[in-house]
Amino acid sequence: MCGIIAIVGNHPVGQRLLHGLEKLEYRGYDSAGMATISDGKIHKLKAEGKLIKLKEKFLETPLEGYNGIGHTRWATHGQPTEINAHPHTNPKVALVHNGIIENYAELRQDLESKGCVFESETDTEVVAHLIAHHIEKGLIPQEAVAKTLKLLKGSFALAILFTGYDNLLIAARQGGSPLAIGYGDHEMYVGSDAIALVALTQQISYLEDGDWAVLSPESVSIFDKDDKPVERAIQKSQVSESSIGKGDYDHFMMKEIFEQPRAIEATINAYQKDGALDLPSLPWDSISRMTISACGTACYAGLVAKYWFERLARLSVEIDVASEFRYRTPPLPEKGLSLFISQSGETIDTIAALDYTKSQGQTVLSIVNVPESSIARRSDAVLLTKAGPEIGVASTKAFTTQLSVLALLALDAAHKRGCLDTKTFEEMLFGLRFLPALCESVLTQNAKAKAIAKSLSKARDVFFLGRGVSYPMALEGALKLKETSYIHAEGFAAGEMKHGPIALLDKNLPVVVVAPYDDLFEKTASNIQEVAARGAHLIILTDKLGMAKLGSLPAEYFILPETTLLTSPIVYALPLQLLAYHTAVIKGTDVDQPRNLAKSVTVE
Repeated sequence: MCGIIAIVGNHPVGQRLLHGLEKLEYRGYDSAGMATISDGKIHKLKAEGKLIKLKEKFLETPLEGYNGIGHTRWATHGQPTEINAHPHTNPKVALVHNGIIENYAELRQDLESKGCVFESETDTEVVAHLIAHHIEKGLIPQEAVAKTLKLLKGSFALAILFTGYDNLLIAARQGGSPLAIGYGDHEMYVGSDAIALVALTQQISYLEDGDWAVLSPESVSIFDKDDKPVERAIQKSQVSESSIGKGDYDHFMMKEIFEQPRAIEATINAYQKDGALDLPSLPWDSISRMTISACGTACYAGLVAKYWFERLARLSVEIDVASEFRYRTPPLPEKGLSLFISQSGETIDTIAALDYTKSQGQTVLSIVNVPESSIARRSDAVLLTKAGPEIGVASTKAFTTQLSVLALLALDAAHKRGCLDTKTFEEMLFGLRFLPALCESVLTQNAKAKAIAKSLSKARDVFFLGRGVSYPMALEGALKLKETSYIHAEGFAAGEMKHGPIALLDKNLPVVVVAPYDDLFEKTASNIQEVAARGAHLIILTDKLGMAKLGSLPAEYFILPETTLLTSPIVYALPLQLLAYHTAVIKGTDVDQPRNLAKSVTVE
């Protein structure tokens, strides 16, 4: 969730650390800081709030030095204040930390009993004082870090500087907090991900769980959890400066909404060749049940997939949010398949759920956007989305490319389980080729979405309704609106409206209905009439056939192209995203970095 950037080299690092922190703003944060080593001494700057405040401090008091660390913090332990911001320092050590030290309270109590004085409310400061304590006992930095790491419980990534060592940087990783090592010309780098290092190097390697690394300007030595030297493959990063820029758009979210046709096309083309599917070989005919687990938007993608797999492939699917799934410790069938969905591949709750299913002997399949991620490395098979870097915190193109992969997977399962004959399978597969064009046509109605958003922006509460595969889209539409605009929004299965939520309907409550003209449309139309009869403000997403059936019903309409069972969730995702985006812009919220949210959720 937090961001780390570190450089050890032969050139001033201050400005470059700030530039790296700019690349990490997408992860979500509420304070920032940096520290350097110069003439053997630690110098630091910290600021509450946005990065601009740290930049202002840097202009007043530039930090000298060729070795430095930077951090953007998303508060866990302690308020988002300057004193709680990273780096945390003492006379011996400066460090930055992503993740959570679960046993910090007992470690802090022990250190305080030895006379250690703490300044912050954070769990992180414990690590700095532990390392310093071991150095004071006569250990060199490498020994002090190795000893400290064995005392820590939790999930963390660390970058550490040491007083008196101008050319030494140590990094460590445990659990679900990723950390990349970058290789330069007489310089080495550490970053939370490849995006943090994009302006510095394209040559990177990833620390694995339990690894720690000793870096100098000329070299890096990596050790595993048993302190044994190991090699980690160096690879070329696929991230470029242009891919993480806004271009001519005002916000990353809008840019990424408009990138969806190409991202969907690239994803489908990656797995569809010459009219056939090129997917991992799975024993679909012997799988008795599939378990899907994910968080947030990715979980709604999984819920759409549940409808697809059960209807097309006649395969029973259980889906649960990852943060609850593993604590239920559900019984899992022999030869079962577990599917995990994550944009970053580092979502800590999803990783924990994955580890549980592996312990139960399940085959693990994952859908991620980052091939080097923890989830990808832990899986038996991986399906990569081709979304490219997604910077906006509210997921858009990652969601629709996840759905694209899931649609292909559902078709593959249905065909191999004998639920779709070859002719029908080929026709449905061929139909997915038109998805990019359908999405392009939706984006031409951007002005319509902006006009409808004017009425939404005045609301205090908004309901979203849908049936069948449109029900998860109602949930996703509500999530997008609340994430970006801070308007309270809820999604409901349309048939459930009369079982309680209908009590809240009045003229001040907008109700957005996801209503493609499908086999459930007549039922949805009845629910629309129930809403209209109570005077609520209707906003209906449908197609020409649906609008004709609804007649002269007073409502605002977003008219979409005709769709099928497989294409409607992807096509209807776009207007929901546009409505959320324009509502947020009208309200003046921080569209790309909504308050309290983070892009990669690596803490529980």
